[in-house]
Amino acid sequence: MNFKLVSIAVAAAFATGTAAAQTVVKLGHVGPTTGGIAHLGKDNENGAKLAIDELNAKGIKIGGQAVKFELLAEDDAADPKQGTAAAQKLVDAKVAGVIGHLNSGTTIPASKIYHDAGVPQISPSATNPKYTQQGFKTAFRVVAHDGQLGGTLGRYAVKESKATSIAIIDDRTAYGQGVADEFEKAVKGAGGKVVGREFTNDKATDFNAILTKLKGAKPDLVFYGGMDAVAGPMLRQMKQLGMQVKFMGGDGICSSELAKLAGDAMADGQVICAEAGGVTADKAKGMEEFRDKFKKKFGTEVQIYAPYVYDATMTMVAAMQKADSADPAKYLPELSKISYDGVTGKIVFDGKGDIKDGALTLYTYKGGKREQMMVVK
Repeated sequence: MNFKLVSIAVAAAFATGTAAAQTVVKLGHVGPTTGGIAHLGKDNENGAKLAIDELNAKGIKIGGQAVKFELLAEDDAADPKQGTAAAQKLVDAKVAGVIGHLNSGTTIPASKIYHDAGVPQISPSATNPKYTQQGFKTAFRVVAHDGQLGGTLGRYAVKESKATSIAIIDDRTAYGQGVADEFEKAVKGAGGKVVGREFTNDKATDFNAILTKLKGAKPDLVFYGGMDAVAGPMLRQMKQLGMQVKFMGGDGICSSELAKLAGDAMADGQVICAEAGGVTADKAKGMEEFRDKFKKKFGTEVQIYAPYVYDATMTMVAAMQKADSADPAKYLPELSKISYDGVTGKIVFDGKGDIKDGALTLYTYKGGKREQMMVVK
């Protein structure tokens, strides 16, 4: 008898038995992994991958069965139509939950598909208030919304930056227009003056016409509602036109990539942006460890949202563990009342699915590097 062959056969049978004893739980992730903000979408996807790998290494049991989590990652290219197609694909694949989407413009239309299918959805980055105002019990987010973010930036522009004439540009997306609207409200509420408002789109590369028009109004601060892929070239063209003024934006521009996209057009301290989220002093060490772990695994720095994707994934699984079930109908009630201590802070949702006491972090850029200014709530 060939004992070596018998040993191999026994080992194979044991491995098959172990695999068979595992329950596979599919989790979806959707973000733009192609297009102008693919670097942000990949950042999100990697945050989910890191969480899934760690969860599988823990050997979690749910309902008395060993569980293996499987990530189904979809690309929505930041396009609403592609976003809804990706959502339907995940629903058809019988995912237990979805982390995403990245943009408000894709998250909002996709949320109805998840709601109708009873699939819980946690967005790590969609900030338009409309997302959680639809009455969908399946919709959650782990970052502050535009009302908080745009409002904080608007007040800061008037009271701290002492801007006396402010111009606003937005990209007409659900996110860009939403955050710009909230910024404008806060500026006016704080007694500030808006000298012009112009529009572009999220794929534009030429802003000379709108910038020239705004230059004539002599603003001392320009706010842009949109993403870094457009903000970088916009800063370049502002410099070419001699518009050396303060530049502000929300979390969409607040990436480590912005400095590369703007090149030498960004002066130290010129740009101020806010990230929807942020860690207080007690969480700083944990966030630093997360960033180191992320870089070691993927060979790249965290852009913006990866820690929130990681926390959203962990929060969803924590709800499954509390319910002792990966059935959406059974763990959804636990998700709505969860209290999870994440890398980014305490995650507790209000009745709409918004995070309670969502933090915001203000940043600027010096020497091409992003620097934290302060965390506000």
